[in-house]
Amino acid sequence: MNSNLSTKTGLCLCLLISLISSSADSGQAKKSRLFDGKSFKGWEGDVQKTFRIQDGAVVGGSLSAKVPRNEFLCTRKSYQNFVLRLKFKLLGTGTNAGVQIRSKRIPNHHEVIGYQADMGDPEWWGCLYDESRRKKVLAKSDLAAVTKVLKRNDWNEYVIRCEGKRVQLSINGVQTVDYVEPDDSIEQSGVICLQIHGGPPSEAWYKDISIEELP
Repeated sequence: MNSNLSTKTGLCLCLLISLISSSADSGQAKKSRLFDGKSFKGWEGDVQKTFRIQDGAVVGGSLSAKVPRNEFLCTRKSYQNFVLRLKFKLLGTGTNAGVQIRSKRIPNHHEVIGYQADMGDPEWWGCLYDESRRKKVLAKSDLAAVTKVLKRNDWNEYVIRCEGKRVQLSINGVQTVDYVEPDDSIEQSGVICLQIHGGPPSEAWYKDISIEELP
C-alpha cells in the first residue's frame, strides 16, 4: 500500500474517532462539587454570624443561641435540570431546615423564593415546600416510610432530581416526593440554597454537596 495513502487513512480514522468521542461527551451530564469543604467559594450568604465551616461541612445556626430568622447560603450560579446529592444532619430540639432548589433571592431581604426540599420534625422530612411564594407544602412525604430509614441527629443523604417540570426527592434511598408542576408561570431554574430556619437553638449541617447537570 502507498505509505502516504496509509498515513492519510490513519489520520482520517483518528479524526473520526475524535469527533465521535466529542459528540458522546457533549451529550453526557456534567458532574461537579458545589462545596469544596474548605471555603465558601461559589456561595453567598451570612457567613459572619449564621454560617460557618466545621469538619468539612457547612453549619448553619447555633446550639447556644436562638436562630433569629430564616437564613440561606446560596450558590452564585443558577441551575435548571440536575441531580443534586448531599448529606445533612439536624441537631437541637425542634430544628427545621431545607435545601432550596430553582430559587431566587428576594432583593434586599434575607428570604428567598422557590422550591424547598424540606426537613425537620414533626412532619417535614422529605416534603416539597414552596418558600415565600405559595407558602405551602406542594407534596407530602410518607412519614412512616421516611422514619424507617431516617437517622436523627446523624448524617442522612438527600437526592434531589429536577428535570423539566418534574421534581423528585429521596432520603436515604427512599423516594419521598414525585411532583410535576402544573403552573406554567413557575420558573424552572434558579439558585440552590442551604437553609437554617429561625427558631430555638439549632444547627443544620451539610456536606458532600455535588451536582450532575442534565442535558
